Amino acid sequence: MAVTMREAWTDERLDDFASHVDQRFDAVDQRFDAIDQRFDAVDQRFDRVEGDIRELRGEVRGVHDRIDALQTTVALGFAAMSASLIGAVLVVQL
Repeated sequence: MAVTMREAWTDERLDDFASHVDQRFDAVDQRFDAIDQRFDAVDQRFDRVEGDIRELRGEVRGVHDRIDALQTTVALGFAAMSASLIGAVLVVQL
């Protein structure tokens, strides 16, 4: 469809153009409403993901605390065994 340039615009033609512009903006508004609804759904998903991440952080903190406790136990056990070995060696040599 070829578009021709108009030299003059009549009031009727301008009114027709304005109504077409309004219709197109109404269609754009409808599309943006649909996009807004989709973003609302995405926001809900992100809220769920954020809750999951917080839950996982709590679990990781718990595991971290248990590893720290295990590390302390191993270090104390090593120190106790070393002291026992040194004591046994000293007693045997006397």
